[in-house]
Amino acid sequence: QMRLVESGGGLTQAGGSRTISCVVSGSPFKIGGMAWWRQVPGKERELVAQINTSGSSTGYADAVKGRFTVSRDNTKNTMYLQMNNLKPEDTGRYYCNVGLQWGQGTQVTVSS
Repeated sequence: QMRLVESGGGLTQAGGSRTISCVVSGSPFKIGGMAWWRQVPGKERELVAQINTSGSSTGYADAVKGRFTVSRDNTKNTMYLQMNNLKPEDTGRYYCNVGLQWGQGTQVTVSS
């Protein structure tokens, strides 16, 4: 069964940078499109960034365009989210998503 494990979360000051990762294991098939979502308590989970199978096409939420970069290394079954110029409103739990599968998330907290 496919398993998604996120890592790299933590506390960062506003204006700083952080990279989070998602490692996928247990998939008998080639991993397709992948996405990062984030959620804060009391709010719906929102799509942050997505990337296609080859990594040639990406998409971002307006709130993170120009600051976040999603990438993937298919040799390592890993997706990354490079987050620059972090803002307090970027605080949330970040989840990796592949199809119907979700990871447990990694907490990113940005202090002002």
